[in-house]
Amino acid sequence: MSLPTLFEAVYRGHRHVGFGRPEAGTPQTLHRVADGQLAAAFVTTDGSEAALRAAVAEGADTVTVTAGDPEVRLLPPLLPAATGNALLSGFMGTHKKKWGGRSAPEGGEFTPPKWFFKGFGDWVRLPGETLDVPAEPIALIEEPEVALVYVNDADGTPHYAGYTFGNDLCDIGLHRKDAGYNPYCKLCDTALTPWLFLGAPPRTVTGRVTIERDGATAWEGGFDCGGDALYFRVRDMVDHLFSFPAVRRPGLVNYVLLGADEASFHEGFRIADGDRIAIDVKSHGVVFENTVRYVSPAPLSPAAVAGTA
Repeated sequence: MSLPTLFEAVYRGHRHVGFGRPEAGTPQTLHRVADGQLAAAFVTTDGSEAALRAAVAEGADTVTVTAGDPEVRLLPPLLPAATGNALLSGFMGTHKKKWGGRSAPEGGEFTPPKWFFKGFGDWVRLPGETLDVPAEPIALIEEPEVALVYVNDADGTPHYAGYTFGNDLCDIGLHRKDAGYNPYCKLCDTALTPWLFLGAPPRTVTGRVTIERDGATAWEGGFDCGGDALYFRVRDMVDHLFSFPAVRRPGLVNYVLLGADEASFHEGFRIADGDRIAIDVKSHGVVFENTVRYVSPAPLSPAAVAGTA
């Protein structure tokens, strides 16, 4: 599938934007931009590739690199440099499979799905980075999802930029033990791909997950996370979320996860420390992988617990 795509990266200390997704080892032109320049272009233009090129690429300093150059550090889509200027959140229980195959009825009062806050944008991990989780999870689950990207203008009005894909790793076992523990359940790292696909949220997104342990395939299965697989309509969910002023702060970037299909957990598989999760979004030609790492932070000192440290 060939769709207009762009990305941002840091190269030799400066932020750049690139268009398309070249094959590894092929030339790639990067256009130098200021922090927030590309995000602002989604506010001032119609968000098309041609308009974005005119806004950020025309007249910009350029450099040609080789795709995969280790000096090119990819970034989550539109991630601001300032900590706290981007939020990662998402919806739960959105798939038709979890609603007996039905779709939400047309008309009438909208009953929104449950929503969760995952973290700040700079908590996002990129493909190849480890996904840290608490040292003693009950039962982890990988969650291949579509992530919509929005930029708020100076008045706080959200402007849709495009979409990317992610793995919203979480401790579903903790959630099932007590739904009130869901905020804890979500305190696992999430990966997003750096590619921003331009255009409307996708209706069809299909692919396959492979989980490797000790170099061998331990589990694999398919997934569908496009709009047509959801019980709720994407527009209804997003409109409801942006009715809250807290997510409409001027200049804020929002990554909004649309929910996941059933996965390895539902077939009885349990993700272990060191497992490598590879997600192949076959419908869009995106493949990414991350290794899970159980982390045991050092215990707090008595003084810290008492609040005197």
